[in-house]
Amino acid sequence: MDRRKSIQTIIMGAGASALMFHGCKTDTDMDVPVASDNNAYFGRTPEELERIEKLKAIQLFNEHEMETIILLSTIILPPKEPHGGPIEAEVPEFIEFIAKDIPELELTLKGGLMWLDHQSNVLFDQEFKKASTDQQKQILDTIAFQDVEKPLDEQPLEIQFFALMRNLTVTGYYTSKVGIADLGYKGNQPNIWDGVPQEVLDQHGVSYDPKWIAKCVDQSKRNEIAEWDENGNLLT
Repeated sequence: MDRRKSIQTIIMGAGASALMFHGCKTDTDMDVPVASDNNAYFGRTPEELERIEKLKAIQLFNEHEMETIILLSTIILPPKEPHGGPIEAEVPEFIEFIAKDIPELELTLKGGLMWLDHQSNVLFDQEFKKASTDQQKQILDTIAFQDVEKPLDEQPLEIQFFALMRNLTVTGYYTSKVGIADLGYKGNQPNIWDGVPQEVLDQHGVSYDPKWIAKCVDQSKRNEIAEWDENGNLLT
């Protein structure tokens, strides 16, 4: 299994686990916020939209830093046909936006980018983005694996940097239109259901009410709303 397939498996598995956890929860005493009736908007609030525009107007990374981020994102998640990769999914822009939205990340990201250039200059006498692919991977191999016995925030800053870059790259890609298409996720889709197989019905000695089966399984009537009387009899 290649690296991209491994990441896809992790993403889908994590999503399925989350759905299973929430779907099986039976606690009904949850404090669920109720939307106000006087909101004249849908989705982001006006305050959120204003904050987004302000953040977009800020330039956090200089041209050199952005070029390095672009390069790193494609090393972490190589592009493939037909959907493309991090560049097509605007992952570098996503990383910069998140760093502006969460200022605590700026030092780790900028420090890590400086560390990459320093290491590349020491080892290969050139900045990271100008090194060969093999040289770049040689540097990244030294920070791509963390000590699972220690919390990440107790490990060297360069390892924290690469873990953050990897997480942001994967998150930015697989929450984009490009990444969702790459996963093949299409959302909830209506199913075609022809009822319980006849052999199963015969095995249990049951059968469908012909009126019910005509109403509920006939796909030509799938958009009609069934109605029952007070005794549970199908009317239409």
